[in-house]
Amino acid sequence: MTSGNLDSFKRSAALKAVEFVRDGMVVGLGTGSTAKHLLIALGEQVRAGKKLRGVPTSQETAALARESGIPLIDTEDQWEIDVAIDGADQVDPNFNLIKGGGGALLKEKIVAASAKQFVVMVDYTKQVPALGGPFPLAIEVIPFGWGSTAHRIEALTKSRVVLRERDGAPFKTEAGHLIVDVHIDRIDRPGELETALNLIPGVVETGLFVGRTSVLIVGTPQGVHTLHVPRK
Repeated sequence: MTSGNLDSFKRSAALKAVEFVRDGMVVGLGTGSTAKHLLIALGEQVRAGKKLRGVPTSQETAALARESGIPLIDTEDQWEIDVAIDGADQVDPNFNLIKGGGGALLKEKIVAASAKQFVVMVDYTKQVPALGGPFPLAIEVIPFGWGSTAHRIEALTKSRVVLRERDGAPFKTEAGHLIVDVHIDRIDRPGELETALNLIPGVVETGLFVGRTSVLIVGTPQGVHTLHVPRK
């Protein structure tokens, strides 16, 4: 499977996700390669007359949204987000996610939590039997004492924790935090792990998105599959 094929599946999932955006909505705009297809498609609809406003989850998304002609909400007051649409790095059979490969997990989770509906769009390779394994779990931590925080994460998960770097220097999030990547073989109880990690002082947020998905859209070689997640 070539990267070009995968990109076409991402695009098909994004085009399906656009159908969840109705006129007049406030839309949470995700970050990443699949979200770029979403922004381009939404921009076309805006130019055709659709009214919407976006809440971006990163500076990269904000720039692309403006380039696409999507009006953005520029206030940090409480949002009333109708639908948030984003990609994911992994999705398990219970629709729990790992996100954070792009480093925007904090804003992504704030927006997802503020939305009435959270639509996740992926290509089929992101579906896994269990979270973890080849894809590390991103955890955003404050710089102060990050080594001690990482040590406590290691003790809790019994897994290797690596400080994320870019161009030979520690990667900094837009909020000025660091990210540590936790290499866990298998996450069988993501909800319990998310809660335990968030109790460690110094942890800002984790890339585990548990029980947040409303709709999962999957681009596959056989077409686009839309799964409405049952609410408990």
